[in-house]
Amino acid sequence: MTTRRIAIGLAAVTLFARGGGSSAEGADELLSRVDHLVYATPDLNRGIEEIEKLVGVRATPGGQHPGRGTRNALIALGPSSYLEIIAPDPDQPTPAVPRAFGIDGLTKSKLAAWAVKGRLIEEIAAAAARRGVPLGEVASGSRRRPDGVLLSWRYTDPRAMVAGGVVPFFIDWGDSPHPAAAAARGASLIGLRAQHPDAARVQGELRQLGLTLVVEPAPAPALIAVIRGPLGRVELR
Repeated sequence: MTTRRIAIGLAAVTLFARGGGSSAEGADELLSRVDHLVYATPDLNRGIEEIEKLVGVRATPGGQHPGRGTRNALIALGPSSYLEIIAPDPDQPTPAVPRAFGIDGLTKSKLAAWAVKGRLIEEIAAAAARRGVPLGEVASGSRRRPDGVLLSWRYTDPRAMVAGGVVPFFIDWGDSPHPAAAAARGASLIGLRAQHPDAARVQGELRQLGLTLVVEPAPAPALIAVIRGPLGRVELR
């Protein structure tokens, strides 16, 4: 095994070994690892207005996802985390495969998924699979911001939607500027929790990924984000 392969292996082990400490430390560590939250909506303008009424910040246009049939708008939640509002793009043809996050079947908006910062995405996906968490195939994505800057990334398949989106996908922006840097400001993420009918099982899957997200028993899967903005502290689900 070469030195580089040893380093990659150790990096993957470090990712999955995180956790422990006090509950406050665990919450802070979890939030520091959130790359973005995904608010899926049937119509982008509708989603932007819903979030503006709830949080008090109007999202910045993000751009189109070529070939995926979606477009987005963003609100920064910190220096390297953001809320993505994502919807069908009427200027693109219907894609050959279903849009991510169950967008095709939505009748109302919802907090559908979340992404965790990661490096060495292939190693992360392989390690998760060995632990029984199917994050799906690793793929590349890109979009061009309205100012012409091209963003590209590597990520585990967001269509996998493990545990109804309670288990996150992982993303690596590589050399691209982080989207939060160009997003509307004024909000911050101060809490994140989840609900699921099989809370104990899902909590175990999250632990296998080194994540301390609290999962409460409930009839249906749900993500609940606590956001502080100009209109105060609000819950988004």
